Amino acid sequence: MPAVTADTVHLPRLGTPGLGDVDRPVRSITTAPSGSEGEGFPVRRAFAGVRLADLDPFIHMDQMGAVDYGPGEPKGTPWHPHRGFETVTYMIDGIFQHQDSHGGGGLITDGATQWMTAGAGILHIETPPEDLVVRGGLFHGIQLWVNLPARDKFTPPAYQNLEAGQVVLAASPDGGALLRIIAGEVGGQRGPGSTHTPISVVHLTVAPGATVHVPWNPEFNALAYILDGRGAVGPAAAPIHSGQLALLGAGDLVTVAADARPDSATGALEVLLLGGRPIREHVETYGPFVMNTRAELAQAVEDFQAGRLGVIPDGALMPHRPA
Repeated sequence: MPAVTADTVHLPRLGTPGLGDVDRPVRSITTAPSGSEGEGFPVRRAFAGVRLADLDPFIHMDQMGAVDYGPGEPKGTPWHPHRGFETVTYMIDGIFQHQDSHGGGGLITDGATQWMTAGAGILHIETPPEDLVVRGGLFHGIQLWVNLPARDKFTPPAYQNLEAGQVVLAASPDGGALLRIIAGEVGGQRGPGSTHTPISVVHLTVAPGATVHVPWNPEFNALAYILDGRGAVGPAAAPIHSGQLALLGAGDLVTVAADARPDSATGALEVLLLGGRPIREHVETYGPFVMNTRAELAQAVEDFQAGRLGVIPDGALMPHRPA
């Protein structure tokens, strides 16, 4: 169950759709394949099979877990570099510990979000803390990569720690849906995330049998990824279930409905809504680097090998290995 929840009765409410509002149609629905990341923690590759041009300004997204680890099983990522984009780690349940070569760091836990601007270059690590490795426990989150336009590729690295209590909460008009607004403006409510590229990130919980019409910036694209549960999306009520991504067309709002008979762990439909203003620039990627040209990728690799993206600090956080 998501760590951040609330009684929708007392929350600000979305407005009802206007007469001329256009409900965004479903262009495609794809199913995320399973894989592993870092030291071997399970993920679903949410954007697999979708063109970068349709994802723009997003590049990559993994659903991490949900998995209930036994003692000694939790895993993370070792120190690694990034350049040219922003990483967003949203911990729905569980704990990750972060440190980077630019001085950022801390615990990301139970509804918190870590927003790291890699920009010109950075090294970082994300790993479960020692006590979690020893005892095991629930781990469920999202890692999202947000592209930076060419003019911002070499911006200085930066770090935002958005605690769970900073997330802005809102409800549908009938109270059947809870919105956690992490970034961007939705229905007059603005999330705490500060972004170089204009985007919206919303975690939506829809009660069984409920429907919500989420107002969405018409200049943004729109993606709906199902974290858990079963329901429908769009004006034609296209069926969708956990591990699937809906790419939506143009319009003013996104409609999501939960099945009346839930099959999810929470008893509700859990959805991550994403959208942003497309950058519309050529993208070249190589592992942890997102640039505009192959020459820039080659330079990123050279700079990393020469230590120009940063160095691992003395006494740095390291993955805990159980005895």
